[in-house]
Amino acid sequence: LGSKYVLKTVPFDARFPNQNQTRNCFQNYTDYFKCVKAKGEDFAPCQQFLQAYKALCPNGWTEKWDAQRESGTFPASLEP
Repeated sequence: LGSKYVLKTVPFDARFPNQNQTRNCFQNYTDYFKCVKAKGEDFAPCQQFLQAYKALCPNGWTEKWDAQRESGTFPASLEP
């Protein structure tokens, strides 16, 4: 009984050695949008940031951040 989904965990990131992954979530979210702005959505390395933030971040947080980005009130720079 095969599945078309492959489950993987986010690899260890030495910048975030503790159990609390809040900063790791936020950093991957901002890195993804910086990467997309610099290289475009089709740039494959950007996908690692996307996969990491989708795995680490609660949906409610990313929905809030998406709304903040759209309204221009996101609390961090997304310039590359």
